Amino acid sequence: MKTLLLTGFEPFLKFTVNPTMKIARELHGEIIGNYKIHSEILRVDFASSGSQLLTHIERIQPDAVISLGLAGGRYKITPERIAINVKDGDVDNEGNKPTDEAIRVDGDDGYFTSLPIREMVNRLQESGLPAAISNTAGTYLCNNVMYEALHYADMNQPNMKCGFIHIPASHELAIQHGGIPSWSHDDLKKGISVCIEVLGSDES
Repeated sequence: MKTLLLTGFEPFLKFTVNPTMKIARELHGEIIGNYKIHSEILRVDFASSGSQLLTHIERIQPDAVISLGLAGGRYKITPERIAINVKDGDVDNEGNKPTDEAIRVDGDDGYFTSLPIREMVNRLQESGLPAAISNTAGTYLCNNVMYEALHYADMNQPNMKCGFIHIPASHELAIQHGGIPSWSHDDLKKGISVCIEVLGSDES
């Protein structure tokens, strides 16, 4: 049995709940395909989220890492294609607001995901769940942790599959904010489960 490290984020900015946290916690300990899931929740903090993720990787020694992030405003599940070596964006939960900073001064400009994202999107669509590949993870915390995981894998564990998946808002958030697309929690969770199934199938 292989181990998948699945991460979600705590609430941030105007979002008082984060569906990625709930999904990660609910899937913790579950077995999907040939993966047993170990979940962790990351802080929305430019200064510590990357090192927090790497600490979990070194402690758990997973065979694969999937990090989840909320993209309030997107209406599809969007596996990310690439992470770039930039920290820039809105203030985080600790008051940090970097501008045009490198995540790793000695790191590559960018890293492509090693997840089978095209197959994930195809399977999601076949399951009746809107999905598309995203070509930008932004420059906020989602991009930050995706980059850190891929950099670590490149330097230390080239066989460890890594990547990031953005999900739409939950109905709970849409009720709070209005004007943003939303999915039911069950469909969001189903979508992530489908992606994990595809990851296992891709390696069999």
